[in-house]
Amino acid sequence: MDLQFLTRTGLSNYDAVTWVIIYTGFALLFSAAVLLYRVIRIPSDFPKNIPAVPIYISLMGLWSDMGQNEVYDRWLREPLEKYGAVKIWFAGRWNILMTRPEYLSDMLKREDVFAKAGSQKKIPWSVMAYLVGDNIINSHGEDWKLYTSVMKPGMQKTNFDSQPILEKTRRFIDLLLREQNAIGRGSGVLVNPIIQRFTIATMGESFLDIDFETLDRPNVRIEVLQSIIKRTIFKPLYFNFPVLDQYPQIFTSRRRAFAIMKEFEDLLYDLVRNRPRKVLRKSPVKAQDELVVHLLERALEEGTLSEEQFRANLKITFLTSHENIQQLLNSAFWQLGHDQTIQDKLRAEVLATGITDPTTETLNKLPYLTSLVCELLRVYPPVSQLINRVTTEPALLAGTVRIPKGTWVGWNAPGVQSNPAVWGPTAREFIPERWGNKVEEIMAKARRETVKGKYIAFNAYSRKCLGQGYALLEMKMALFELVRRVKWTIDPRYHMKLTSGGILGPLGCKVMFEELTETASEEMRQSKK
Repeated sequence: MDLQFLTRTGLSNYDAVTWVIIYTGFALLFSAAVLLYRVIRIPSDFPKNIPAVPIYISLMGLWSDMGQNEVYDRWLREPLEKYGAVKIWFAGRWNILMTRPEYLSDMLKREDVFAKAGSQKKIPWSVMAYLVGDNIINSHGEDWKLYTSVMKPGMQKTNFDSQPILEKTRRFIDLLLREQNAIGRGSGVLVNPIIQRFTIATMGESFLDIDFETLDRPNVRIEVLQSIIKRTIFKPLYFNFPVLDQYPQIFTSRRRAFAIMKEFEDLLYDLVRNRPRKVLRKSPVKAQDELVVHLLERALEEGTLSEEQFRANLKITFLTSHENIQQLLNSAFWQLGHDQTIQDKLRAEVLATGITDPTTETLNKLPYLTSLVCELLRVYPPVSQLINRVTTEPALLAGTVRIPKGTWVGWNAPGVQSNPAVWGPTAREFIPERWGNKVEEIMAKARRETVKGKYIAFNAYSRKCLGQGYALLEMKMALFELVRRVKWTIDPRYHMKLTSGGILGPLGCKVMFEELTETASEEMRQSKK
């Protein structure tokens, strides 16, 4: 608006300036409203035969701390169980989220159409993308084939050495008991921090050929950084509007976030590349003993992987090989502490073996232990929701839902795995016996339900989790030793609450432990005969 024109109309200079400010303000507000509308409106070519979840549901983390289960049950369960898929706002855009088994199976089966693509493709400027980079989990095509050819032998080892896992598990239980003694028998131990130290320690031994010493002393920097990272990347404002990560000069907390991710990467790289075992080793590692880190280092030295690719896959190995098991163990403490009959039944099976030094072979012969881990993964899948695939061409999902090219799609695991139409009327109950009574029967059912898209704890088809075998081994070892050595209950002052975002698990669970003497264990074993 022209200031001279306004003064010629008889307005004073003061009034003219006021009108210019008002006009400019309205113009800016209108422009911002138009821009916001363009950002948050649902694309016109999105499928019309599935509903849209109101955007405020996705933004609830900005003002609410409701658990993932509470949000799902209140706003998502009904439309997803009725339609099988919904349009939902996530990570700064509209996506398609699905839970119907036919849809899931179709999506997971057609990797060429529903291509894996993580934050490095969706929001390449973000803190999350800076953290994980382009890696074996979120890559596609030739890059994925390259990473798999290098890392798969180490991820899918059939001969993981169970002895280091057993030793770390015993040290883990020692720490739980020490903490219980320190705070007294009337209060519960906050288990998550100790679980994190344990899972990082075992991951280091089994994948990276290093002892991070997280069970030997508290506040090891690499472990402390994990707690900071988990708090940082799931901040609701930046998680829903990652575009803000492009302006770290304005949002100083994001500048600090990028610095934390850089510190973690450099520290991990330095610790692994200069690990004592590598420096002191006098002969090459035998092929059958090679871990993921040995394969990655050889690929780097031979030029198969670039420095950037090596670092990204080193980080994703560290992150995913500990945090999923970490949360599943949190869930196990809650479930078995809450329902003593399950804990007692598992203890009876373990004590009946008469074994105090379990091996992989020992663990894999126990049907109730196997079914219990399968049920934990069904009811409490650590990776509860993942939207990391994008359509490479227009797609017809299971012959009913038309999805345009370039659409981001994903799944919600608790949704399909707690749906009565899929798992029967007891779908939302914790019943390990549903899997069967023999190990072969249990594992066959797990594979069968996975292929059908009913059980997606480890994904499916060509992109199923390569670390599945290791995760099952560590969980079985931990549970075997826990019920053999301790009995636990939930602190009565603790009220169950699941995490509000990110990896799924009980938040702040407090557990009271009682050490079992050899006499008590023998009495329990005899009473179950």
